[in-house]
Amino acid sequence: MARSLDAVGPGLERLGNNTVYIGKKPMMTYVLAVVSQFNVGSENVIIKARGKSISRAVDVAEIVRNRYVTQAQVREIRIGTERLPEEDGTSTNVSSIEIFLSK
Repeated sequence: MARSLDAVGPGLERLGNNTVYIGKKPMMTYVLAVVSQFNVGSENVIIKARGKSISRAVDVAEIVRNRYVTQAQVREIRIGTERLPEEDGTSTNVSSIEIFLSK
C-alpha cells in the first residue's frame, strides 16, 4: 500500500489525511494540527510518537480532549516496539504509541 505524505504546517507531516506525528516542536504546534484535522471534518485523528516523544503525544491528546474538542474520545491506544538500525549495523529498540481520537 503506497502512503503519501502531506504537509500539515512548517515542519509537520501527516500520513494520509488524519495522522499527526509528534516530535520535538512545542506542544501547542501539535495540538493545533490535531484540532485543525477535526475542524476540516475528520471524524478520527491518529497521534503517533516514538521514544521520548511518547509523553508529549499523551499530553497533546489530553489537551485536545479537555480544552479544544471536548466531544473527542480516545477510541484506542496501541503501544509497541520498533527496531531501528544503527550506523554500525546493530539495531536499537524504540517504544512507540498510537492514540486514536474520534469525535
